[in-house]
Amino acid sequence: MSERGKLIVVSGPSGAGKSTVVFKVMEQRKDLCFSTSVTTRSPRPGEVDGREYFFIDPERFQQMVEQDELLEHATYVSHSYGTPRQFVEDKLNAGINVVLDIEVQGARQVSEKMPEAVKIFFAPPSLDELERRLTSRGTETPEAVRGRLARARQEYAEADFYDYLIVNDDVEHAAAELSAIITAEHCRFHDRAEILRDRR
Repeated sequence: MSERGKLIVVSGPSGAGKSTVVFKVMEQRKDLCFSTSVTTRSPRPGEVDGREYFFIDPERFQQMVEQDELLEHATYVSHSYGTPRQFVEDKLNAGINVVLDIEVQGARQVSEKMPEAVKIFFAPPSLDELERRLTSRGTETPEAVRGRLARARQEYAEADFYDYLIVNDDVEHAAAELSAIITAEHCRFHDRAEILRDRR
């Protein structure tokens, strides 16, 4: 039987570079995938059901909430999103590590339902650097940038339950740290103790 995968929960403010780092690690490791969420919104042009999201109607979403089929869920701009437990469990049982990119509140929900989840918080080197990154995108108004910075401070204050902190001042270095964490988590004694029980 293959070794069970790890659920890797990543959080951090917009502009911390989480997705960039995760995709860099995914280029290097074949044992890693992103979780696919369910959503009640309609597919956008080019989106495929089961790839970007599992697209479901609000009634089915509510049923999943009531039957505890979601590890976490939230509503944004009148549409609901959630992480399906079965998708995650199937991947973990196949020996694949699953990355879940969610906000702090969602990470708390997941941690309650799957305490073994590995929680990693991403941060930029400083709030000044975060402001520079957000501004350089050219897609945010000054008011939106200020809002994101205020949200980042709030997330920092709430992030004390995470297991690891990666400061993303260099993508290659941050990717190396993320990969090292995943490798180390697979070397935990209790996960491998069975190997020692049959030694004579």
